[in-house]
Amino acid sequence: MDKFKNIKAFAFDIDGVLTDGGLYAMHDGDIIRQFNSKDGFAIRMAVDNGFPVAIITGGCSESIIHRANSYGVKKPDLFMMSRDKLTDFNLFCERNSLRKEEVAYVGDDLPDVPVILAAGLGVCPCDAVPEAVDAADYVSPYPGGRGCVRDLIEKVLREAGKWLFDPHLPMTGKYPDNITKFAKLTGRNV
Repeated sequence: MDKFKNIKAFAFDIDGVLTDGGLYAMHDGDIIRQFNSKDGFAIRMAVDNGFPVAIITGGCSESIIHRANSYGVKKPDLFMMSRDKLTDFNLFCERNSLRKEEVAYVGDDLPDVPVILAAGLGVCPCDAVPEAVDAADYVSPYPGGRGCVRDLIEKVLREAGKWLFDPHLPMTGKYPDNITKFAKLTGRNV
């Protein structure tokens, strides 16, 4: 698909894309989500290779902030409590001097459809709602939270000759101070 060649950045919904959509409500009001480590690795590979990444979600929690930091997503490119995802997508493009045609967006539900249509490459997981499937340029064979993000990023980076891992480069992801401190004690390069 030629559209994979033009991609210079990525934007993702969280629930149903980076997770399987399941939520666990905690007694303190926080929401717990399960993320796929292979999807997360692919996002870090994209960031390490100079691809800007945005997260545009209707959700809001400390866990989203921590996960975005671990991916290397810049603070201004994390949009939580997004009601108008297209406006946030346009802001991401503007801040990063990107044309919409250069950005792949992955969404799975009705609020994502306008962005799927506007992006240069609109993508959804195979278990997305029918409206998202109809709007998408590419439907990943993988469900949300189970590899659809990895599928897309790997295709784009392979096409660009950038699907390479160098273990000697420092990670771009940021972790909470207590984890970073522990990693340094063990000799890890965080």
